[in-house]
Amino acid sequence: MRIPVPLNALRAFEAAARHLSIKDAALELAVTPSAVSHQLRTLEDLLGVELLRRVGGAVELTDAGRRLAPTLNAGFSHIAASVQTLRDERLDGPLRLHTLPAIAINWLAPRLAAYPFGTAESALDITTVQGHADLAAGTADVGLWFGEPPWPGLVSETLFAGTLGVYARAGSLAATPEGRLAQLAQAHLFVSRYGLHWEQWLQTLPAGPQHPALITQVDSCGLALQAASEGTGLCLVVAQLAERSVRAGLLEPLFDHEVPAGGDFHLVYPPALGEDRRLDALRTWLREHCPPVDDADDPKALTT
Repeated sequence: MRIPVPLNALRAFEAAARHLSIKDAALELAVTPSAVSHQLRTLEDLLGVELLRRVGGAVELTDAGRRLAPTLNAGFSHIAASVQTLRDERLDGPLRLHTLPAIAINWLAPRLAAYPFGTAESALDITTVQGHADLAAGTADVGLWFGEPPWPGLVSETLFAGTLGVYARAGSLAATPEGRLAQLAQAHLFVSRYGLHWEQWLQTLPAGPQHPALITQVDSCGLALQAASEGTGLCLVVAQLAERSVRAGLLEPLFDHEVPAGGDFHLVYPPALGEDRRLDALRTWLREHCPPVDDADDPKALTT
C-alpha cells in the first residue's frame, strides 16, 4: 500500500508529537530543528490540516494531530520491533553457515572434531544446500563456498586454492602408467561441473591429451566421488574434496597430475558482519585448518 505523504514527514511529526518539542524531536532524529519544522509544514500542506500548534514556547497537538499521533506511534513502534527482531536473529545466537553438501561432508566434517563448539562465540548452525544461499537476504550469515568471486554485495576471503585430479576405486588401478592410460581411455569418467577446468586436466597430461570413452557431468562432486568409490567409473573432481576418501582407502589418484580447478575455497559474508565476533572465531579456526597459502597468493578480502 502506497503512503500518499513522505515517510520522513510522518516520522518527524510522530517524534514531535511524542516529545511535544521540535528540539527534542530533532535530537532523536539527528537532524536540525529547522529540518523537523520543514517536514511538519510539508505534511500539513499535503494533508490540508494543522497538526501542531505553537503556543508561546510550547507545542500542542490539534484535534487532528491527536487523532493521527497514536496510529503513527503504534506503526513506527511495530516497525522498530520487527527490525530489532531481524537484527537480533542476525547478530545473536549461532552463526548460520551455508556450504555445499560435498564441501560439508568431504572437507568440513572431518575437521569438526577440532572445532570449539563449547563457546558462545563459536556456536554454528550449518546448512548444506546445493547452490549459493542468498546471504544478502539473510537466509544464512556466512558461506564456505567454492568458486570465483566476485559475489555482488558480499565480501570474500580466499581460504585455499582448488585443484583438480582424477581418482579411481582403491586397488583397481593398473600397475604401470601405460596401463592406467589405457584404463582412462576405456573409462566412464564422472566430472563435477564445479571443477570448471576439467577439460584442461585431460589435455595437459604428460603423455598427451586423453579422451575417455564416456564422460558424464554431474552437479555434485559427492556423486562423482561415490560413483568412483563404487567402481562405476573414474571421477575428475576438486582434489581437496577427494582427500577424505583417499585417506580412508576408498580412492586413489590415477596420476600425480593436478590443474587449477577454475575456482578456490572462500569465506563469504555481508559487509555488515565483518566485525562480528562469531565470524572472527570461525575465520580464525578455518585459517588454522586450511592448507598454507603461498605469499604470492596471500588472501585479501574482496568486497563487491
